[in-house]
Amino acid sequence: MTSFELSQLKLTGYFPGVIGKITQEHGIYYYENWGFDISFETQVGRELSEFLMEVQEDRDVFCVAIVAGEFAGSIAIDGRNLSKEGSRLRWFIVAPKFHGRGIGGMLLRKSIKFCKEAGYKRIYLWTFKGLESARYLYEKEGFRLCKTHEVRQWGQDIEEQMFELNL
Repeated sequence: MTSFELSQLKLTGYFPGVIGKITQEHGIYYYENWGFDISFETQVGRELSEFLMEVQEDRDVFCVAIVAGEFAGSIAIDGRNLSKEGSRLRWFIVAPKFHGRGIGGMLLRKSIKFCKEAGYKRIYLWTFKGLESARYLYEKEGFRLCKTHEVRQWGQDIEEQMFELNL
């Protein structure tokens, strides 16, 4: 990012319309790049909506990056199943216009910091093979690949991957 863009970077939480923006970014990106069908977009919108209705500031994180008034990315830590599974990293996306500018790493580090300060022992996430830029960020922050399996979902055959970070 240029210093001008950095000065215009703002982190926020929920605001009216953000569910639609995050769902739209996921829907378009994963359709254009991976051919995901409507079931993916509707799952993102439904599960994100459910999460935001139950979010608790001491348990969860919901963070949106805005650059010069424009949606740039999002990330969440979902602690609803903390006692059984650990905290789950979700809805991590950076709008293509902002790729390669450090926003993804910043959002990821902010989420990890929250988990450490909250005393969480584990963060995990589900993704799929092929998202190499995201995988690079995960591994740079200490996540390791711990499970893989083939699955047919979202209209595609994919190799689903689980990454985890023990804190």
